[in-house]
Amino acid sequence: MLLEELRQKVVDYGNQLISSGLTVGTAGNISMFDPETGYMVISPSGIPYAKTTAEDVVVMDLKGNIIESDRKPSSENGLHAAFYLEKPEARAVVHAHSMYCTTLACAGIDLQATHYAIADAGVATLPTIPYATYGTPELAELVREELRESDSKAFLMANHGMVAYGDSLEKAFAMAMTAEWCAQVQWRAMAISVPNILTDEQMDEVIEHYKTYGQAKTDDKSSQGYFG
Repeated sequence: MLLEELRQKVVDYGNQLISSGLTVGTAGNISMFDPETGYMVISPSGIPYAKTTAEDVVVMDLKGNIIESDRKPSSENGLHAAFYLEKPEARAVVHAHSMYCTTLACAGIDLQATHYAIADAGVATLPTIPYATYGTPELAELVREELRESDSKAFLMANHGMVAYGDSLEKAFAMAMTAEWCAQVQWRAMAISVPNILTDEQMDEVIEHYKTYGQAKTDDKSSQGYFG
């Protein structure tokens, strides 16, 4: 089976989407990219995560052609491909309809630096990708346009959800968890008062500090981010 190890990781982390509370039902999707073959592996459309096997995970090229699998790929395969086409370092993408990120995205409220942990994204405010119908080339193109303009590791998607990427699936998943936690903190702060948003200067300092946080990057015990 082609890219079996990557396909199994997509299965494993798909189950973590549910157990972590990042999504419910069959919402959301996960992919990984193999630079040697130029193929990505992506979760199938509409199969519950608990029932998904490695064989169900679809191998595709970045033009949308299925290379191996009898299953229909996630409708968001174009969105995932956009990350691998625009960000050479990207090796994994996690898209989820997580409750608090989705709430802010549906309200048209930016996810800001209410808590410094947003520095995991490398920015002080997560960019919001304008709305387009899910699974369409129009949405994938909007994602590509935002990726050309931003170095953020995570994004809100207007009236849709959130998406994060990383140079490993562990980092992409940790980034998705951090974004959701920060969104929940912001939502709760908004419920009782006006959030105290950190300034760009304060966030620049945090982002600089993050460069030397934790163990050496080659250490297998090194942190993958605020939630990793």
